[in-house]
Amino acid sequence: MPKATISSSFSHLGTATCSWHCEVVITQPITPRNMELFCLEKDTVVRAQKDPNIFCDERVLQSLLTVEDRYVPQGPYFKCVQKDIQPFMRKMVATWMLEVCEEEKCEDDVFPLAMNYLDRFLAAVPTRKCYLQLLGAVCLFLASKLKACQPLSARKLCMYTDNSITSQQLLEWELVVLSKLKWNLAAITPLDFIEHILHKLPFHEDRLTLIRKHTQTFIALCATDHSFTMYPPSMIATGCVGAAVCGLQSSQSNQSLWGDNLMELLAKITNTELDCLKSCQEQIEQLLTDSLKESQQQHQQQQQDGRASNKGTQSQNLSCTPTDVRDVNL
Repeated sequence: MPKATISSSFSHLGTATCSWHCEVVITQPITPRNMELFCLEKDTVVRAQKDPNIFCDERVLQSLLTVEDRYVPQGPYFKCVQKDIQPFMRKMVATWMLEVCEEEKCEDDVFPLAMNYLDRFLAAVPTRKCYLQLLGAVCLFLASKLKACQPLSARKLCMYTDNSITSQQLLEWELVVLSKLKWNLAAITPLDFIEHILHKLPFHEDRLTLIRKHTQTFIALCATDHSFTMYPPSMIATGCVGAAVCGLQSSQSNQSLWGDNLMELLAKITNTELDCLKSCQEQIEQLLTDSLKESQQQHQQQQQDGRASNKGTQSQNLSCTPTDVRDVNL
């Protein structure tokens, strides 16, 4: 039976030396096949509990409100900077980035942060449309390094682009994006304000969980629309929370009264002007309505295409059926 001996010694501040000796008995040689049995990793992400020193201290929220404007793109870059890229192109790339995050089960913070990088870069650097997907992949690459427990690999991102980009291009553009963003990657996003807002709302924890889930969905939806790029993250977060609460309270008779009180409370929490907040929430609700209509139309179109393909298959099968000899006129 093979044995392994391990010994070591260490000193503490040079005053004493301690050594230890142990003997390990190996009953079976370790092979790559046996190593598979020791893979006990889990896909679930372990999250820490909420720290009351963060969410109960008003100074943290005030600090977020103070520095959030540093990470907002300055000016409408589609009019001033970009000549080759149009808003619908940004939406297509943003939708692709969101699908990649959903497929890889990334943390909720990755996608809004990646879109922040993309908007800040486009606001500073004129970019050709042929490089837009490469830029989106680089932004996902950087955001996953900062926020994800398991960052996205360069090889996997290239695969999601159908290998239209290479790993070398991704790494080269990573340095370009970092230099243009001045290495300021710890950007403030609307998700940073959610817990601070929900902590001050008078709801039960079960209802807050549902509101949080809807709010995260609304924030991701806002990130795909270019009209929200110049809004402060706190206003987007507050508007999404208001839209989520109003949507869940739509069945109650006192919705209008509760909606007015809610808007005043939310505006007070984030120091936002009430009129601006109402306008932002209305825009979010309109975006949600348009998105639902678009998804329903796509679903109906897919159903129609499926029926047409089935009919085509049946007609093709009929046309491929050999003709009976008795049906031939000589």
